[in-house]
Amino acid sequence: MDHQVTPLFTALKKHAAGNPVQFHIPGHKKGLGADKEFREFIGDNALSIDLINIAPLDDLHQPTGVIEEAQKLAADAFGADYTYFSVQGTSGAIMTMILSLCSPGDKIIVPRNVHKSVMSAIIFAGAKPVFVSPAQDENLGIDHGITTSSVRRALNRHPDAKAVLVINPTYFGVCANLKEIVDLAHSFDVPVLVDEAHGVHIHFHEELPMSAMQAGADMAATSVHKLGGSMTQSSVLNLNVKNGYVNPQRVQTIISMLTTTSTSYLLLASLDAARRNLALHGREMIQQALDMAHYARREINKIEGLYCFGREILGSEAAYDHDPTKLTIHVRHLGITGYETENWLRERYNIEVELSDMYNILCFITPGDTQETVDTLLTALRELSKLYYKENNANELIVKIPEIPQLSLIPRDAFYADTEVVPFKESAGRIIAEFIYVYPPGIPILLPGEVISQENIDYIVDHVEVGLPVKGPEDRYINQVKVIVEADPIF
Repeated sequence: MDHQVTPLFTALKKHAAGNPVQFHIPGHKKGLGADKEFREFIGDNALSIDLINIAPLDDLHQPTGVIEEAQKLAADAFGADYTYFSVQGTSGAIMTMILSLCSPGDKIIVPRNVHKSVMSAIIFAGAKPVFVSPAQDENLGIDHGITTSSVRRALNRHPDAKAVLVINPTYFGVCANLKEIVDLAHSFDVPVLVDEAHGVHIHFHEELPMSAMQAGADMAATSVHKLGGSMTQSSVLNLNVKNGYVNPQRVQTIISMLTTTSTSYLLLASLDAARRNLALHGREMIQQALDMAHYARREINKIEGLYCFGREILGSEAAYDHDPTKLTIHVRHLGITGYETENWLRERYNIEVELSDMYNILCFITPGDTQETVDTLLTALRELSKLYYKENNANELIVKIPEIPQLSLIPRDAFYADTEVVPFKESAGRIIAEFIYVYPPGIPILLPGEVISQENIDYIVDHVEVGLPVKGPEDRYINQVKVIVEADPIF
């Protein structure tokens, strides 16, 4: 296929150049009705292609023209049989994967450290999650992925599962043996869904881990906007239908159900252009990013009190491969937390990092980086070390993970049940109706339908009291929690 062309982006530019008289939405009409300052900042070019699904521009919900052509080109670039554009981000693509395969009561095998969109889809589908604990790195205080062994145990115990979901690569760039997991699941006649939010680039360079489509996975939700150059909120859903587990027509129906009818042509055009760039120049761009990442890693590991892991951590089931463009910088030996490091970098050097936790910060190196941006980070980290590093000053690394609670109700039933609010510290034994996530280590501690244990309460309270962020519940301070109403018996 000719990857020089951008069917959708080109059609948008041609349409705008014709300067049509518009009697349709959006109401700003090429920016003329927009706020003056906003228009000047965004620019007339962008506003001129902020359009809707009129006939010359095709319709994402039932594409037969330029959007269909753009999606076919994307499928070819990603090695997929079908590719669907998502303007609902990778969250929308993940939800589409699950809702395409799971019906009420169906089981799905998922890592415990899943993105919240997975649990949202499980609630909407009325499915029952079978949780697999990710492997922990006790030297770094982070999670890796799920292993082949853990997936095998889950499949042996639940051979009726409708799907296995795998995160590949993890946020920190670590991969298990995806091909092995896919082959194992297929031997049980179970399809594999991949959360590939942080792996759009891995398909385009042979030194990077295997992509979902290369591994033979059945569906993969891939964030083009994160590392592939498209605009925020634009992603793709890649399908491999050769194994017969996925019906592309049903996937189109589901993604359409979840997608706004006011689809953003700015986002769609950015996907079309990003595909062209990756297909034509991806390897070259990624090589540049790899060179920068290797340089940064070498220099960081020369700085006292800092450690940025590389391929030396590989060799276990959970750490089979690694994406070096993710710089996980371990700061524990400086005697400060990752949160404090993030704030220091922001305040002193105007540097924003991707993530911080108790012991680490995470920085992404992409084709958008230069020698200057990387050197700015290195200069800041060297100053940080001079300020804080003292021998034997390391914070103690403590990674406690409570047991996964008993799932008493499927999440949908709990989420929609009659509820009441009770003091969290007095909630042991009750069935929770909302989510509670605590960071670190990033694993959800309680999900709708699970029985709250005293161990869960103690774990969460300990984290709240030292000021670590808690996400999920309506009461952000976790003084109260929403639980299922337990009706009194009638005699």
